[in-house]
Amino acid sequence: MTRATVLVVEDDEDIRESLRDVFEDQGYVVRCAANGLEGLEVLRSGDPPAVVILDLLMPVMSGTELHAAMQADTRLAKIPVIVSTSDPSRAPSDVVVVRKPIDLEVMLRAVARYCRGE
Repeated sequence: MTRATVLVVEDDEDIRESLRDVFEDQGYVVRCAANGLEGLEVLRSGDPPAVVILDLLMPVMSGTELHAAMQADTRLAKIPVIVSTSDPSRAPSDVVVVRKPIDLEVMLRAVARYCRGE
């Protein structure tokens, strides 16, 4: 059975690495990016992930800009997005929002919904 891939796009290294550890412990393949531009490069290279965890406020390219780029690309538009943010009012309307500070149980349930159909 192929393990589901999660892409974490987060500029805070501590959060990014913590999420990587948690998801890998749950059996997911994890790819990471430190900003939206890196995330877009990851998305355009290789197989698409089952879900993208996306911070909104990042340097170089924001999460909002990355989400817009994903929606403009037919290959990427259907990938589910979970936004992690302290201000849910900034999140696009078509995403799941997990508030920061991140409740790991809530995040794991959201990811499992897309990766395992739970």
